[in-house]
Amino acid sequence: MNDLVINLKTKPDISKPQWDQRTYYGRVRHFFTLTNPLTLFSSETRQEKCREIVTNYRKGIISDQLTVNELWRAKALYDATYHPDSGEKMFFLGRMSAQMPGNMLINGMLLSLYRTFPGVVFSHWINQSFNAVVNYTNRSGNVKTSNERLLLSYLCATGGAMSAALALNAMVKNNHGLAARLVPFAAIALANAINIPMMRSNEITDGMELKDENDNLVGRSRKMAVLSIAQVTMSRIAMAMPYMVMTPIIMNRITRTAYYRTRLWMQKYSEIPIQTVLAGIGLYFTTPLCCALFPQKSAIEVTKLEPASQNEIFSRADAPEVVFYNKGL
Repeated sequence: MNDLVINLKTKPDISKPQWDQRTYYGRVRHFFTLTNPLTLFSSETRQEKCREIVTNYRKGIISDQLTVNELWRAKALYDATYHPDSGEKMFFLGRMSAQMPGNMLINGMLLSLYRTFPGVVFSHWINQSFNAVVNYTNRSGNVKTSNERLLLSYLCATGGAMSAALALNAMVKNNHGLAARLVPFAAIALANAINIPMMRSNEITDGMELKDENDNLVGRSRKMAVLSIAQVTMSRIAMAMPYMVMTPIIMNRITRTAYYRTRLWMQKYSEIPIQTVLAGIGLYFTTPLCCALFPQKSAIEVTKLEPASQNEIFSRADAPEVVFYNKGL
């Protein structure tokens, strides 16, 4: 892997991830790289250098000092920092590499501040604000969403999460056991089911971008937009399930121990840090494992699209038989 790229007869194809995306294992390896929190701390100079390496390589401009390892490392940082369709640098809090540290802190609050009205409102407001940034940053294609639609999506998701949490809290208000601790997960699942479809609703109305093998836009499909949004929603809920369910179970067990009950300082100060650390450990694994459930970029035969999309594509002189789309993350 330290071979010089310029000397290779068959050069690496960086239009695709380093690992086979047709297999779950290959997608997991790719997303462990993509969601690596350490990429957030890379310098502007390093990011720009990697962008230059990748863009030049795509144009056939290859440094005579560039090794295969350096190429793939540059591609990994480029993928973690720049949007795969637009090529624009993503806001750092919206990158998938920010999922673990960002959600670790937020979920520590969600799991610890679920008993009071101010705690529910504040923690779910912070969570949905973060989710809105992530969902918008990782939307599919060069999609432009109006400010009005963004605000409506944000308000509906935040209101839905708060309403669900408050209603469920009222149902289990006299229960200080596991049922009450699982309220944040139920609220988050509902919020994801609202936030993601609404944030990307223009893809449903206008259609998702479809491209040929040369990355040229050839059409749009509402059918693929609905499928992609459903897959992303399922992935996000699955991503939250292990740590949002297992952490309350573990914490509920800890609070029943004699050691915990006989130490007032632990009862007062330990809940947030313990649950934050447990959420962070869970997120480190669930983020790439659940992002990999479905391929990010997929191919579909044009004949399997809805009639309107087929007509749009087949009306072209160079109509492809297979098109590709990015489902988003």
